[in-house]
Amino acid sequence: MRGQEISCLERQQIQLLLRGKWSKRKIGRKLYRNHTIIGREIQRNKDKDGIYRAENAQKKADTRKGKKQKRKMDIDDVLRNWVIAKLQGGWSPEQISGRLKNRPDTFMRGRYICSESLYQYIYQGEGRFLGLYQYLPQKRKKRRKKFSRKYRKNKGISFITPIKYRSKEIDGKEEFGHWESDSMLFSKQKPILSVQRERVSLLTRITKTANKTAQETYDALTRQIELMPQEAFRSITFDRGSEGGDHYRLRMEYDIDTYHCDPYCSWQKGAVENTNMLIRRYLPLKTDLTNVTQEDIYAIQERLNNRPRKTLQFKTPNEAYQEFARCRA
Repeated sequence: MRGQEISCLERQQIQLLLRGKWSKRKIGRKLYRNHTIIGREIQRNKDKDGIYRAENAQKKADTRKGKKQKRKMDIDDVLRNWVIAKLQGGWSPEQISGRLKNRPDTFMRGRYICSESLYQYIYQGEGRFLGLYQYLPQKRKKRRKKFSRKYRKNKGISFITPIKYRSKEIDGKEEFGHWESDSMLFSKQKPILSVQRERVSLLTRITKTANKTAQETYDALTRQIELMPQEAFRSITFDRGSEGGDHYRLRMEYDIDTYHCDPYCSWQKGAVENTNMLIRRYLPLKTDLTNVTQEDIYAIQERLNNRPRKTLQFKTPNEAYQEFARCRA
């Protein structure tokens, strides 16, 4: 809390606690503030009769700082309630902002808030008292820098085609049917999730497997391949993990091209890596997969497939796939 201005909600709490005869030190501990800051706030913004009133204190603070506008989320109850509901539903601030701008619900037309303002509300505004950070993908209490990650050890796999030989159509996302595949591990247990994501529509497929072996991953992939039209699977990109060791069987049996990332470069299949991050919101690292059924996993899968995406002009992956299916028909 150091360095952040006292908010309207904190001032209301100070007023209430002062009426309860709380000391400044006790109030400071309650609000995670130094007691000297509480004392300075009371001294500077109390009324002439010596009584501290939150509403008047806020007006004095706003006047002193030259503030004449409040955050949209503080003054628009409809916008705030809608945004919080979407955060709780798993939407990111960018998806919320994009949906409001490009495909708003009827009753939300004319209302808009950018993603940066949402992050500021969550981390600096009233949202930090509501614990809204826990609905973000990473659930971090503080914002931090990106691109911090671990790398897998390089393991030998036979008959690979390096990712640099992928066609321009795949790299440029010009046609449907090119997938990225990865495995999600969980602490101290053998069961894992086999995750696939299509590069154009961002459609996600998730399968629970008994372990990380190449055979289990192959079986999971073949189940997904056989559930979709033949044109829906043209290629699959793997990293250098051993679970992709049977990739050549997909070439021979299903005529699907397979590619592999460079060693220590799993970021080259960033779409599925991002999907793993989203799945972690529902299934953290310490989740016991023995208590999670395939029906539970399917529900998570479809929740992701029904979220609007910026790269799809805020359509959902399922909507994008339906367009592909109609064109094919």
